[in-house]
Amino acid sequence: MVWPIMLGGVLIRVFGDKAQEATETRNRLALVAERERVARDVHDVLGHSLTALSIKAELASRLIEVDPARAKAELESIQETARQALAEVRATVGGLRASNLEAELATAPRVLADAGIRTQVLGSVAETDPRHRALLAWVLRESVTNVVRHARATSVSVELGPTGLVVADDGAGFEATGGREGNGLRGMRERVSAAGGTLQVSGGPGTRVEVVLP
Repeated sequence: MVWPIMLGGVLIRVFGDKAQEATETRNRLALVAERERVARDVHDVLGHSLTALSIKAELASRLIEVDPARAKAELESIQETARQALAEVRATVGGLRASNLEAELATAPRVLADAGIRTQVLGSVAETDPRHRALLAWVLRESVTNVVRHARATSVSVELGPTGLVVADDGAGFEATGGREGNGLRGMRERVSAAGGTLQVSGGPGTRVEVVLP
């Protein structure tokens, strides 16, 4: 009777150790996933906000001699954008931030206009799937940031629909601007894939970003 009891004790310890190892592995993977989420979110927030700040600062510097009143308005807008960016970074790190598609759709034309780019919006937020609106807001924000930074475009169209959105510009094209996926585009692709959707980037002429969601 001694051997079965000893064997049972050994098996209990072995299975206990395996269960603890499995728990530790799950915890490590969860920590890695959370770090990646924060890194993506901070990249998206800072990339967009710093691009907007750079454009507004350049515009204010050009206006300060010819239109001081408008230059002052741009400087005040810079202060507000900086405060908003700081609040968004804090909320992102705390895991509290959720993107708002209506807000991004209202902000995008202003950011593009500051860069001298016209915007056409087709469709409405009401036509999109409520389950995916936060994701579409992230995609719209990152797409606008990429247009301002890289596209050398004069116009952008944003099309919203039940299955996703399309952001297209008339700029230099994806291949002409390097043709490589940076952190922002990779982050968009990962988010869309996690939601069961697809993201396609095509060029010539201009660049077209299309997101299709289930």
